[in-house]
Amino acid sequence: MIRTALAVLALALALPAAAEPETFTIDPNHTFPSWEITHFGVSVQRGRFNKTSGKISMDTAAKTGTAEVIIDASSVDTGQPKLGEHLRGPDFFDVARFPSLAFKGTSFVFDGEKVKSVAGDLTLLGVTKPVTLNTVTFNCATHPAAKKKFCGGDFVATIKRSDWGLSKFVPMISDEVTLHVNLEAIKD
Repeated sequence: MIRTALAVLALALALPAAAEPETFTIDPNHTFPSWEITHFGVSVQRGRFNKTSGKISMDTAAKTGTAEVIIDASSVDTGQPKLGEHLRGPDFFDVARFPSLAFKGTSFVFDGEKVKSVAGDLTLLGVTKPVTLNTVTFNCATHPAAKKKFCGGDFVATIKRSDWGLSKFVPMISDEVTLHVNLEAIKD
């Protein structure tokens, strides 16, 4: 009996400890999702969103994670005030009816401890469709000021905006949109 108990204890000590998911809060001062479209087939036009919030949960040992990224649609910014006003209106983001965009990541793919992609659902103009964000860069470190773990990365996906009902001026303004989500998040 004692030998059995010692064997079980030895086995338990030999097994790696189960990791707990780590939760992170998105740093709104270092997170600016952006987009690129082709304008009249001659140039690439860019814009970004200036207000983003959300949470990330990751378990690198279990290779799982979730993400909730909420983007304030009224914070759309192209550097041109009149264009920004038009983008907030009913032709595009219709912020009076749809004040936010959201990405809910449910499936993380890891390579070691680094996130390689995040699959989930993008909600835009009240329409939800699957999107996979592919990692361009991803790193974690100790934040020099907060003295906590923080992670950041750049993620990219290409969508057809008409799939979400955002079809005004297609094809003069391209249907294909490249989304860039750069973010930093600090461990809770």
